[in-house]
Amino acid sequence: MQEGFPEAEIFEIKKIELNSPIIFAGFVGAGLVGPLAVNHINEELKMEEIGLMRSKYLPPSTVFRNGRLRHPFRVNANKEGTICTIICEITLRMEGIYSIVSAILDWSDKNGSKEMVILDGIPSEEHDDKAYCAAREDLIRTMADKDISAIPQGFITGIPGGILNECIVRKIQGIVLLAKANRTLPDPAAAATLIEALNRFYDMQIDTSDLEKEKERINSEFGELSQKYVKHREEFAGMYM
Repeated sequence: MQEGFPEAEIFEIKKIELNSPIIFAGFVGAGLVGPLAVNHINEELKMEEIGLMRSKYLPPSTVFRNGRLRHPFRVNANKEGTICTIICEITLRMEGIYSIVSAILDWSDKNGSKEMVILDGIPSEEHDDKAYCAAREDLIRTMADKDISAIPQGFITGIPGGILNECIVRKIQGIVLLAKANRTLPDPAAAATLIEALNRFYDMQIDTSDLEKEKERINSEFGELSQKYVKHREEFAGMYM
C-alpha cells in the first residue's frame, strides 16, 4: 500500500458551516434501499457535495452516472448546514470497517452532530409499505405515533452495525429505519417508504413520486450493484429479523 495513504478520513472538498446537522446515511444492502433513498434526498433538497471518504480499505472502484465520474463514498450537506448525508455505492469488506466507522463518527463529532439515521433494507419476498425502526426506547414510542413500527428482534452487521454501536459509545443518538425490500433487485418503492417515514417523523416534505416512477431507469443504473450485493450477501448483510 502506498505510504501515507490514510486508514480512513473524510476529505473535505468544500468548506461549509455546519450547524449540528442530523446525518442520514445509506450503504449497500437489500434492494439498495439506503443509497437510493439518500441519493433521492440529495436531489430533492439540492444538497451539495462537501466531502469524500479516503481509505486504504475502500476497494479500488469508482462509479459512473450518465457518463459522469463520481466518488463512490460521498458526504453532502444542505446550504443551511442542518442536514448532511453519507452515501456509499460500493460493497465494503469487514476488514477496515472499524477505521471507516471511526472516521465517520470523528467527523460527526467535530461538526457537532448529535443524531445519525441509518436507512437500510431487510431482504424479503415482498414489500409491505411499512417502515420499521430500532432506537432508544423513548424514540421508539414517538416513532410508533408516526406509524413507524419497532423491530421485534434481530441484529445489524457491517458498517451500519458498527456506526450504531459507536453512536452508543459516543452518546450520539443512533437510529436505524428499515423497509422490507427485494432480495435481488433495486427497490425504489422501499426507498420511498423510508423517505415518507422521514417526512412524518422529521416534518420534512420530500417528494417521492419521481423515485416511484423511475423503476426501469433505477434497475438499469443500479442493477449491477444490486447483483454484487446479492453475490456477497452473507458477508455484507445488514439486518435480519
